Order: sequence, then C-alpha cells, then structure tokens
Amino acid sequence: MTQFMLVRNRYCLAPLERCLLEKCKKLCGNRIYHGNVEKSNGNRLSAKRQTLSRTVLRERIIRDIRLTKERMEEVIERENIWTIPNFLCIGRILTSPYLGYLIVSQDYQVALWLLGIAGVTDLADGWIARTWASQASKLGSFLDPIADKLLIGTLFLSLTWTGLIPAQLTCLVVARDILLVIGASFIRYRSLPMPRTLVKYFDPTYASVQLAPTLASKLNTGVQLCLVGSTLAAPVFHFVDHPLLQGLCYLTAVTTLAGGLSYLVSKDTYKFLRKRKINPPSSPS
Repeated sequence: MTQFMLVRNRYCLAPLERCLLEKCKKLCGNRIYHGNVEKSNGNRLSAKRQTLSRTVLRERIIRDIRLTKERMEEVIERENIWTIPNFLCIGRILTSPYLGYLIVSQDYQVALWLLGIAGVTDLADGWIARTWASQASKLGSFLDPIADKLLIGTLFLSLTWTGLIPAQLTCLVVARDILLVIGASFIRYRSLPMPRTLVKYFDPTYASVQLAPTLASKLNTGVQLCLVGSTLAAPVFHFVDHPLLQGLCYLTAVTTLAGGLSYLVSKDTYKFLRKRKINPPSSPS
C-alpha cells in the first residue's frame, strides 16, 4: 500500500515540478532581461554623456581658436596716423577739386600759385617723413601716391577741358591711374588677415601693407608735373602751343606707359607687414 502511494505521488508530483520549474525559468528570465535592459540603458546614458562631453570639448576648442585668432589680429601693428606728412597729403587731396575749378574758370594765375603750393607740400611731406622717423607711417605710403594721382588727374582733366592738353594723353594717364588704384585696393585686401572685414579694410590705423613706387613711376610723376605746370603757366606767360610743350606731351606718354609696366615687372612694389610675435610670459623661478 505504501509503495503504491509513493508511486502514485511520484506521478502526481511530476506535473507540479514541471510547473514550478517553468515558473522559476520565467522569473529568472525576467530578472535577466531586466538586468540586461538596465545595463543597455546605462550604456546608452554613458554613450550620450560621452557624446555630450565631446561636443562641449569641441566647442571649447573652437572658441579658444577664435579667441587666439582675435588676439593675434590685435598684435598687428597699430600706427599713429596723425602726422604732418599725412595732413599735407590730405590737404593736397582736398585742394585738387578747387584747383580744377579754377582752371575750368580760366583763372590760370591763381591756379598756378595754388599748384606751386601743392608742389612744395609734396616735397615737404617726403622730406619730413625721411628726416623724422616718428613722422613716417605706412598710411603715408598710400596717401602720398593717391594725393599725387588725384592732383595730376584733376589737372589733366581740367586742362583738357580748356583745350590745353590733348584728350588722348589724358585718357592714357587717367586709365593708368585707375588701374593702379584698383591694384592697390586688391593688395590691401590680400594683406588683411582672416577674417577680412570692411572695418579692417577701411581702418587707416590697421597697417598691413607698405607700398614702394618704382623708379620709372617716380620719373613719370615728375614729368607729368612738369607738363601740367608748364601747360598751366603757358596762358599766363603767353607760350601756348610751344613746340617744347608738344615734345613734353610725347615724353609724358612714353613715361606713363613705362611707369605702368614697371609695376607689373618689379617685385618690390609692395610688402606685406608681418605680425609681431607674442613672447610667452616667463615662469617665475
């Protein structure tokens, strides 16, 4: 009887054990699944944190690079532009339109006196800049040729209007000067450090390039001044259409072409100014 009950109980316990085993498997599986989910969530959070930290680090590096560039740009030489030669150049620039008005009005005598004063200031500003180093400036290397070109261009146009200078010669001189101004503007743009802005471009204290005229260009400027001065004096001293004036016109045309070509051939007409190096502060011993 006892043996029969044991056998019966064994067959009855078999389904129960199976149920218990299945329940245990489910519970253990759920715990393993939840554990894996928690681990995957933790990995995702750590990955997000790493991505966030990398993004923050990248932004900090970019910001430091920008700050470094801005500080390096501030090291570019800032010069004093309030010098006597610069004031003399500005005076010639402002006087040029009035001088052209006097010539068109055929007030040649006053115009001749004013041209003589402009010529004296042209000689004076160069002498002052060479004699006193504190009066020399990179801006002056721009202002002086610009003042000369504007004065000469105004004289050529006004004297051509009154019929004292051939129109063909005036077109040649003005076209050459326009090309030189465009070239100087492009060099100024190329000399600026990145990022190039209009504020930097038109900032006269931001010295980034220095111009140097060629010997042929200096000779051409002298010949042009002689021509306009002689032509302006011709109605005053009554030697209009003199053969020497005609020969001077041909000489001016030749030197104008030679001076323009010299800027294309020469490599020393401009020089980019380098930034000064910042010496790191010495660590205390």
